[in-house]
Amino acid sequence: MSGRLARDIMTKNVITVSPDTPVSELARLFMAHRFNGVPVVGPDGMLVGVVTQDDLIDQHKKVHIPTVISLLDSVFFLESPDRLDKELKKMTGMTAGDICSKNVVTVTEDTAIEDIATIIAERRIHTIPVVDRGRLVGIIGRIDVIRTLLPA
Repeated sequence: MSGRLARDIMTKNVITVSPDTPVSELARLFMAHRFNGVPVVGPDGMLVGVVTQDDLIDQHKKVHIPTVISLLDSVFFLESPDRLDKELKKMTGMTAGDICSKNVVTVTEDTAIEDIATIIAERRIHTIPVVDRGRLVGIIGRIDVIRTLLPA
């Protein structure tokens, strides 16, 4: 595995979606291709985010209402109310742009496979976009890293 880079294992012809792709179309795409995640790309080719299986599953989960304390006619949130707002937006989202994760971990074509494996393991990521100055040039999934263990 040593010495190999992201460019050696990445998929270059990446299936992407636009921010306005409907959630129903995302579900069909995930089922047809057995994706763990798919990049969301703007018309300029710039990476907007990634939609994962978890993002689609979030469409059906129960709402977690933040815990509050009432004290002297005031209400104090014990958790961030922003989290509830984010959760509700994902659950009611109608498009890829609504439900995608926007703070995406990315790598470049020159990232070592060992570093990619570390990111995948430590952050429990299934899909890592490969970018060049913000523009999507490839994608690496867990299976791509596992494939490097096979004899050439």
